[in-house]
Parts: sequence; C-alpha cells; structure tokens
Amino acid sequence: MRVDVSVIVVSWNTRRLLEQCLRSVYETAEDLAVEVIVVDNGSSDGSVEAVRDRFPEARLIVNSENVGFARANNQAMEVARGRYFLLLNSDAVLRPGALKALVGCLEAHPRAGIVGGRLVNPDGSFQASYMDFPTLWGEILLMLKLHPLFHSPYFPSRPPEKSGVVREAGWVPGACLLVRREVWEEIGGLDETYFMYSEEVDWCWRARQAGWRVYYTPEAEIVHWGGQSIGQVPLEKRAWVYRGKWLFFRRHRGRRTATLFRLALLGTTVLKMGAWLPLLAAPARATRDRARRNLRSYRRLISAMGGLTG
Repeated sequence: MRVDVSVIVVSWNTRRLLEQCLRSVYETAEDLAVEVIVVDNGSSDGSVEAVRDRFPEARLIVNSENVGFARANNQAMEVARGRYFLLLNSDAVLRPGALKALVGCLEAHPRAGIVGGRLVNPDGSFQASYMDFPTLWGEILLMLKLHPLFHSPYFPSRPPEKSGVVREAGWVPGACLLVRREVWEEIGGLDETYFMYSEEVDWCWRARQAGWRVYYTPEAEIVHWGGQSIGQVPLEKRAWVYRGKWLFFRRHRGRRTATLFRLALLGTTVLKMGAWLPLLAAPARATRDRARRNLRSYRRLISAMGGLTG
C-alpha cells in the first residue's frame, strides 16, 4: 500500500494533548495517504490505552521507560513506510492544509530535504519557527539577555515580519519537521547522544553538510503548546537544553568553541545564582519559592556541565 507520509508522534504523559494531536492528523490529511506511528516513552497517564481504544489504526510502539526524543523517533523511522517522515510533537496540532503544504514545499524544491512550518501559540501569537545555526557569540548574548541590543527580542528566531514567506533556514524545530526518506537513508536518524534538545539542530546541520537544503514555509500552520513533556521535570530542563547546545558545539564547531561555551555558561550561571540568593529572604512567599526553584535548577545545571570536557 502506498504511504505518502509517516506521521511520528513521541509521547510521554501527554494523553489529552496526544488525542488532540492525532485527531488533527487524521482530520487534515486530505488526499495524502498517511500512517501514524505513536511511540510512548513509558507514560503512566493512560496514553497507551487511549491510543489503542480511540486510534486503533495507529501503530503503537511502547517503551518501558523514557528513552528520549531522538531514540524514540528513530524507533519509528526504522519501521516507517512513507516517502516522507513527519516528526510531530504530541503537544502540536496541524491546522487544515498544513501537511499538504509541507509536502508541497519539498516537492517544489528537489534539493529540499527538510521543511518546517509556521508554529503559533494556542492564542495564535508568534512562535519561533526557523533559526540560523547556533554561534558562540549568539549564545553568550542569550545567556546575558543582551540579544535585543544586537538582533531582536525574537533572536535566534527571525522576527514575525520576516516570517511570512517561504525561505531557506538553518534549522527548524522538531515540534513539526518533515523530512524526505532519502535524507534519512543518506545521513541516518537523529543522534541519540542528544537525549532531548538540539537533536534537530544537529540533524539539519548534517543534512545541509550532505548537500540538502532546509526550508521554512508559513503556508503550513501548526498550533504548538510547547514544553508539555519537559514541564513534568522542570529541574532537568536547563541541564538538558545546555547540554544539547554544548554537544552541538563540540560536534560541529570544535573543541575550543565547546570549551568557551561551557566556561561562559558556568560563569553566567554563577552570576545568576548570586542575583537570586538575596530573594530567598524576600517578603513574598511566591518570590521565595521562585528563587528556590531557580537555584535548584542552576545547581543541577552546574552539576551537569561540570562533568563535561570540551
């Protein structure tokens, strides 16, 4: 049987949003032949039962534990039959015409290997949808929150006024990313060294190094809630985000750049902890609680980054 698109959804305890996501796939596929592959990463909220009961046509892969975003997607791509693979977050919803527009973009540009759409927040507001590849200078500006002085408040994303046309990009988020099967066959799947965050940056980089192009099309609109899985482990988020950035620098920018990034991160983290410490004695309980959460998160980050070598 012909399959145009294999839609791959990785889920971890996001049952309500997962059901909404899957409905949007089936309701907006139009004349495209799609197969849906759900990879459950050890959920305990009834997600597996919900997929079996309400979406019996979907293929379900059940992991006993959370194996990470990269590995879970790779599991699905190994068995996918489509000409294209759509990586779609469980907290994302395809708007009508989105899947068709993504496929159309790849078909219109023969050397386009990956394409992403226009992500929006649930209220319809702008969300980062395509970016240039990370640089050491850019990351330092973000750490110090000085990026608006040199770029825009939306950096490293391009601002809304520049996001209304089809264009080439450095990389597009894995929240909704369509890739040709040929790209996967040539460069392999996601690098599983990235447990979560920056794996799609690495994938787009490798695709471009192999001669493929990465595109962004605003004609495909996707509502993205964002952070629904990682929100269950907030103390780990910073550590995973920055470990992924460090790994990208180490793999693709060299040892020296990775070392400088790590040192800059550790230094700015210590400064931020110093700014939060006095707030532990703030009159307002909400402020004290926020200070405690941030300090625990920063300590976790320092612990994670301290063991890395550039």
